[in-house]
Amino acid sequence: MASHGEPATPLPPPAGDVPYVPHDTISETGRTAVIGFGSGLLAASIQNALARRNVGAFGIFTRGAPVIGIATFAPAAYTFVSRTAMNLQEKESTLAAGLGGFACGGVLGLPYRRLPHVMALGAFVGSVASTLHMFGGRIDSFRHEEDEFARKETVRRTTRIPVQQTIDELGEGPTIKGPGYEERRRERLKEKFGVEINPVKATADGN
Repeated sequence: MASHGEPATPLPPPAGDVPYVPHDTISETGRTAVIGFGSGLLAASIQNALARRNVGAFGIFTRGAPVIGIATFAPAAYTFVSRTAMNLQEKESTLAAGLGGFACGGVLGLPYRRLPHVMALGAFVGSVASTLHMFGGRIDSFRHEEDEFARKETVRRTTRIPVQQTIDELGEGPTIKGPGYEERRRERLKEKFGVEINPVKATADGN
């Protein structure tokens, strides 16, 4: 609790009252696509290296094009659709995660070239993504931890903690001084070393 001489300390806002920060959809989608492209390229390289016949260095792109394409566009589709839906709703919603998962699953089903497979995979991935988002999963966002850190920093900068509470939690020291710190410090030095330290006066007689 704050002392009588200190102003009232505002309480930190509840998690649900934190203002929604719109996602940079294009930037996040591009970043996700680059990560997916790198993963697909790695998978295609392994596939090319394990081939029984020599397919050449360009076999990574000729034989591995479907793998690279799916690894690039599936997560990018999820990010684009989910972030767009969140910006339209102005909140981090489970529905947006489910729509993004449906788009991602649809891309994963394209190699089958049949609509039932596309719809089934879309529904499956969408349900998994929405469930993970509902129960606080981290796989739904590359930026979740970064956004959480920014939220905590905003709360820390806008919330004043009473000096007494800080002293109770961390204790007094050279950088954390409560009222009467110097007097208590002199008493501790006197008890420990038997030396009485007088404070230095800042005034002079002028003689």
